[in-house]
Amino acid sequence: MISAKIDHLSITTIREKGVESIVDWFDQHKQLFYILGWSYLRNQKHLEELFYQSILKVHKELPRFKGETSFETWVTSIFIHTCRELSDDRSLQASEESEQHKNLFNALDQLKKVEKEVLVLTYIKGISKEETANLLQISVEKMKEYLFSGIQSLRKEIGYRETFNGCKEYHKDYIDYLERTLDRSKKIDFEVHIYHCQACQEDLATFQDVRLKLTERMEDFHVPSGFMENVKDRLAEKKKHRQQKNKKRIRMGLVFASIFTLVMGIGFFTGAFTNLYYTWTEEDQELRAFLQQGLGERLNLEAESGGVKIKIKSAIADDIQTLVFYEIEDTNGKNQYMLNNDIGALVENENEIMRHETPPSYYPPDLESDVNNEEKNIYHGKISLLPLSMDNGTIKLKITNLQKLFHNSSGLNGASTFGDIEAKTGEWNFEIPVTKQPSIEYTLHEKTEIEGIPVRFDKLTIAPTATILQYSINNEQPKKQIGDLNFDNLEVNNKKVKVDRYGRSFFNSQQIGNWNTLQARFDPFIGEKPKEVKVRFKSASLSIEDPKTIALDASKKYPQTFEYAGSTISIDKVENGQPAKVVISNHETKNREYEYLQINIVNEGENDSISVNMNSKDKLVDKNGIEYDMNKKPISYEEIEQPRSFFTVLSMELHSNNTGEKVIPKRLEIYGYNTTKYLDDVVKISLK
Repeated sequence: MISAKIDHLSITTIREKGVESIVDWFDQHKQLFYILGWSYLRNQKHLEELFYQSILKVHKELPRFKGETSFETWVTSIFIHTCRELSDDRSLQASEESEQHKNLFNALDQLKKVEKEVLVLTYIKGISKEETANLLQISVEKMKEYLFSGIQSLRKEIGYRETFNGCKEYHKDYIDYLERTLDRSKKIDFEVHIYHCQACQEDLATFQDVRLKLTERMEDFHVPSGFMENVKDRLAEKKKHRQQKNKKRIRMGLVFASIFTLVMGIGFFTGAFTNLYYTWTEEDQELRAFLQQGLGERLNLEAESGGVKIKIKSAIADDIQTLVFYEIEDTNGKNQYMLNNDIGALVENENEIMRHETPPSYYPPDLESDVNNEEKNIYHGKISLLPLSMDNGTIKLKITNLQKLFHNSSGLNGASTFGDIEAKTGEWNFEIPVTKQPSIEYTLHEKTEIEGIPVRFDKLTIAPTATILQYSINNEQPKKQIGDLNFDNLEVNNKKVKVDRYGRSFFNSQQIGNWNTLQARFDPFIGEKPKEVKVRFKSASLSIEDPKTIALDASKKYPQTFEYAGSTISIDKVENGQPAKVVISNHETKNREYEYLQINIVNEGENDSISVNMNSKDKLVDKNGIEYDMNKKPISYEEIEQPRSFFTVLSMELHSNNTGEKVIPKRLEIYGYNTTKYLDDVVKISLK
């Protein structure tokens, strides 16, 4: 390995002198870091960019250096992270300018990424196995495995074409033996074996040869003349530009101060200042609306862990929920993270200050907003917590897990998806002061009918964070019942308020007599006092009672068909056994009345205890009759206009709950079916 120079700069000196001393430190260690960088980029201009960015990052992160590792190891971790970022940048693809050890680096490029990093850090950079493992976030044992497999692969790439067949059970000891760290008892056993095994002798000899060549060939690796001077010139240019920018800011600050004084005077007399101030200073449009109405205040509470900084910007509380607006910055990378109610966000004093009657809302990630497309490493979001049980209090919020977001996925959540969840762990603690804002409740007395079924509107709650419509459905008639009502929007004072598609209408459902009372959640209505509300319906999910019985007999030939609810259903398979199997299908969806059947399979021993496992293949059909096959690729419901999901194949396995008994399907009993009806009904409600 290449010997490192003794540091002539203390950490205290580096902290005091700033970026210039960091440049001097890199100048002392340039050969080691140049080789490390060359293993990723292979181009002098790109290496200059690498050193330039690394120096700036070290300077930025220096206040956070706690001395838990050596300064060199800490800098190396930042350097490697920057190497990875630049090597992933398509505009900085490796393009070789030099023949300097070209063959060796080409051979290294053929290895797995982690194998290359382990070899370069251990045998070229000269970092201990423990520190290398820590840098790469792997165990020491795993690192040894990568060292072994890396050297094995490198041996083939640099010219050893012969196959070596050393005994596999001793492979795990090669690294420790050559580095003289193998336990004495194992060392004796290993040497005895090597003495008698010609294959292991040849294998170990070439293994050691590759290891030595890797370090020896780097001894004469030189950094091009003028390399650090070019980096220093770029840093000097940046410093000059920053100074000019600061001067401009001072001039702009004086202008803004004059305007600010004028606006303050106007605002004092007109009350316009709060609105105008937040228009200028708050980029999150939703939060801006709350602040402009005086429903909350700026908090800007910050905590940092593992290179990720979370800022709590504000908290808006009412009787429905407590809405916390936040900003998450990945200070070391280009990732965006969000908070998740269910994972890693804990209110430690929840039982003392919150009510549990109303569950929190779910807010999906908003990656389409302008504010979340400005910076690749910053995400602005909100999270819903339980409502307060008191007028004001302090929320003790502990965050231990963040969820990584992806922009380029077309999965099941619209513009973005979580896919396989990637988490960022750490610990961020906040004490958030909150004051509960008042809500207004209106008692309603309107009624209507949907598909002949009575629907009653009971109450409208207008809260700062949400609008809640409480309604009831009379399902007295068993032959046709409404399972769920879907709303399009509310129109309040001629202003449309969107329905919250995640605020499902069965929240807080309760039944009184024949009336099922439910709630639907809409976006907040912020503005003047409401006078009239229009409720626009979108669709109704219905349960229809329509019984039919079909005899089953496994001895007959299948498929067989039967008619039901205006369409033809095929019985494709009937098999006796443990389990027994029954398969039915209907691939036609055009003008089909039902989406799913309410069915049961009766065994020959009608009182026998059996369990049924059902598996269906489904097809989505939108309001215009366009079909989408869910079994071929993931489909986002949000991208389809009012989709209905139809079963096409229904496979059933019947298991006897009595050990050893065969199940013999006797008949298929259909009780009814589920269907969806599209609506365009509008109900006007006067508020007094």
